[in-house]
Amino acid sequence: MADALEARVISALAGIRNPRLENDLISSGMVRDLEVAADGHVTFTFLLAPDDPATLVRAARAAVRAVEGVSEVKISVTNPAAPAGATHGPPQSQGMPAPPTPMEQPNLGRIIAVSSGKGGVGKSTVAANLAVALAEAGFRVGVMDADIYGPNLPRMFGVFEKPPVSGGKIQPLSAYGVKLMSIGFLIERDAPAIWRGPIIMKIIQQFLRDVEWGELDYFIVDMPPGTGDAQLSLVQSTHVSAALIVTTPQEVAVGDALRGARMFERVGVPVIGIIENMAAFTDPETGRRWELFSSGGGLRLAEELGIPLLGSVPLQPDMAQLADAGRPILAAAPASAAAAALRAAADRVREELGGVPAALPILRG
Repeated sequence: MADALEARVISALAGIRNPRLENDLISSGMVRDLEVAADGHVTFTFLLAPDDPATLVRAARAAVRAVEGVSEVKISVTNPAAPAGATHGPPQSQGMPAPPTPMEQPNLGRIIAVSSGKGGVGKSTVAANLAVALAEAGFRVGVMDADIYGPNLPRMFGVFEKPPVSGGKIQPLSAYGVKLMSIGFLIERDAPAIWRGPIIMKIIQQFLRDVEWGELDYFIVDMPPGTGDAQLSLVQSTHVSAALIVTTPQEVAVGDALRGARMFERVGVPVIGIIENMAAFTDPETGRRWELFSSGGGLRLAEELGIPLLGSVPLQPDMAQLADAGRPILAAAPASAAAAALRAAADRVREELGGVPAALPILRG
């Protein structure tokens, strides 16, 4: 599996630091033109400045050789042509790919980016349960975990094994009727993803083009927080049908979510709605309503953007524990208030996108 092997090779190189730059080999741009063949042959160019310790090359070679599946390592060492007056750091213009031309991928159906302005709002929880709800409704659904730095979908779906390869294509894993792909399947659980923009773009492109997704009706992309490399890489790589913004009711989250929504608007991706997570909790014994994260933020954001509030998901005491156990709330507690809200939100998403029966192709127009 060349793509999985490449991810492990990149992770191994990212574990080596250059003491002069106080950064790792990948983030500092010292590794260029990396090629990983299916037979385990690895080649790359190593930019070694005169002030860099020569032991870095040996360390890089040893680290790559130690990766399972690598059969041969060839390194071309060169002195980076630093601009006049520069005293340290890699050349910034070398190895930066031009933005790719977005590909039409009608087999993926409607591509939905689930995004947020900040972390911790339950974006991955919403993405996972929306996928389960759509699958339960009879649709063919795939989920791509584009949160390269913090992939959470493997744990939320309770799937951790490495995906197989057949016919040169990575076969997605599956749980609860949903096809899955995540960088978390390809690297060690505790391996930090210390990667820069070009690497993130390449991983997202590979997940889109080198995974055997088959024919889908809905393709949900769980984005990382913010408005950075992953978001831009996705919209530059394929035609995204719509974005869905997740926020909590509090104003700090709403302000960040607004910036996230504006980013998608600026790159021509329609934002179809807001889902408010961690809304008020109603004590089933006393009936008392607790607004632990304030209230009304999702509706205010929707009104400011001129788009609908697709759902407000209440806090539920066992929801986090179920997610940690790999059991989406829709499957584990389908009659709960949170599950009902997420199922209703999935119905609204279908309405906004003009959902069609799973047996029919979704045409792009």
